[in-house]
Amino acid sequence: MEEMKTLGSLNEPLPLGKLPPEVLEKKILSFAGMLREEVLVGPGVGEDASVIDLFDGRYLVVASDPIVGASRDAGKLLVNVNVNDIACKGGDPAYMLLTLLVPQKEGLPFAERIMEEIHLACRDFGISIVGGHTEITDRYDNPVISGTLIGITSYLYRVEDLRAGDLVIMTKHAAIEGMSILASDRPDLLEPFLDREDIASIRSWSSDLSVYPESLLLRDLAKFMHDPTEGGIKGGLSEFQRLSGLGIDLDPDRVPLHPLTRRVIRELEFDPLHMISSGVLLAVIGKDDLDEARRRLEEKGIPASVIGELVPPGEGVPLDSREELWRVLDL
Repeated sequence: MEEMKTLGSLNEPLPLGKLPPEVLEKKILSFAGMLREEVLVGPGVGEDASVIDLFDGRYLVVASDPIVGASRDAGKLLVNVNVNDIACKGGDPAYMLLTLLVPQKEGLPFAERIMEEIHLACRDFGISIVGGHTEITDRYDNPVISGTLIGITSYLYRVEDLRAGDLVIMTKHAAIEGMSILASDRPDLLEPFLDREDIASIRSWSSDLSVYPESLLLRDLAKFMHDPTEGGIKGGLSEFQRLSGLGIDLDPDRVPLHPLTRRVIRELEFDPLHMISSGVLLAVIGKDDLDEARRRLEEKGIPASVIGELVPPGEGVPLDSREELWRVLDL
């Protein structure tokens, strides 16, 4: 992609996608409005959602995310990515607000289809849609779909409680969302070396993008949980590393890859650890709780692997947040 973004007074152009962490912190997150005592966790690199104290032993958890890079099942994906953020704070999703900006060429049929998808997905999670904004516009070529989700939790995860020696668990397999987007939006890239059954199988991974089930199993054991979206496994870990100040000794050979993902990697040559990976839960677990965490996940048939360990600041492997999906989609 040749198009570039610029931000404010920055002279250097930025690539499309999420802002680099250092830019986000300096130019965006530094403007946080009034500081309120009940906001226990505010916006930050590596924080999936904000946490607000209700002063009765419970907390509101608030997250907001759009859908980028996908068109099929966009309504279902929108709900799932927002639920994942709430789940990473040990929360249960409850209330959702929506913003739909629909190109005039798409019109009411698109808006109705997306809202039906969102409605059905919200019912699956027990979420009530409580408001939002819908608009037909001639200013955009593609729809803009964004959701804000509010949940409730009794857990409060703080990075201050993390210690060197804690373990990083990963569920499922890397690049799960990126691969499903490729199979849905650019099957032409896969058809030269995969048959229809293989492509359909990859496309079906879109039904595995929720981390809510595994968060329910781990939320009383986890010290911290994170949803690796844009930037993939390495991107998610780099955000967590920046937030905590600790290093991460990542073992790439322990990161699970589906055999079909391995075949696509050989042909399209991308780094699966930098491919968007919603559907994967990264959880930090103390060594004493590892056996219990594994037992619970195995009992429910959720695959999981220990992929790394927290280490003192300045140690571990270098990590960054670049995303491979946009380059591959542009092939």
